[in-house]
Amino acid sequence: MKNASSGGIPRHIAVIMDGNGRWAAGRALPRSAGHGMGVRTVKQVVEICARRGIEVLTLFAFSSENWQRPREEVSMLMNRFLEALDDEIEGLHRNGFRVRFIGNLPQLSTPLRERMEAAMTLTANNTGMTLVIAVAYGGRWDVAAAARELARRCVAGQMQIDAIDEGALDAELSLARHVPEGLADPDLLIRTGGEQRISNFLLWNLAYTELYFCDTLWPDFGERELEAAIGHFSRRQRRFGLTPGQAGAR
Repeated sequence: MKNASSGGIPRHIAVIMDGNGRWAAGRALPRSAGHGMGVRTVKQVVEICARRGIEVLTLFAFSSENWQRPREEVSMLMNRFLEALDDEIEGLHRNGFRVRFIGNLPQLSTPLRERMEAAMTLTANNTGMTLVIAVAYGGRWDVAAAARELARRCVAGQMQIDAIDEGALDAELSLARHVPEGLADPDLLIRTGGEQRISNFLLWNLAYTELYFCDTLWPDFGERELEAAIGHFSRRQRRFGLTPGQAGAR
């Protein structure tokens, strides 16, 4: 069910951060420079969303398809991700953020998984904005994993086949297990970089989400661009005459 927003502000924003490589190429810089600037943008967007009262921010950091990139680039991305996690987790904790990771995490290196688990444990009891980072994530993988878990329960005699419905499947998806109750489905999806597709991201959870595509490359995405996306969401809410209590029924 689609989440109810409050006062035209989305409670849950999801972002496909696209354009780091093209940003670097346009400046004759290595791709690593684009990813470095992308990390800076992540920090800014997290801070802005927290100030705006966004309750959940989900970032698509590394897709299951990204494993097909050149080995050197994948290694660079993983190392940069590890460095960013080490640099930022204490500050996120001090500011009350709750950090969660979703995806096929067993595919990741042991040091990275250990840092992720430590970050989630450290921030588990925080009550500020929930920051969800999707790593080695794919929407089809997510649905298949949830289906396998329900099938396992049926085989073990823990549930009946007839009990498998939308609610049962929804409860086993990654977001439902990692965000506050009632906030699993994003109200607004933002994709930067000019592409207009969801690229296997949160396939189930985006069923009723407002989609916003912009040409701005991720390293150049700032407060003005974020406010434009939120404004788009707010105008759509007014266009359909939805009040916060009605948004979930659409």
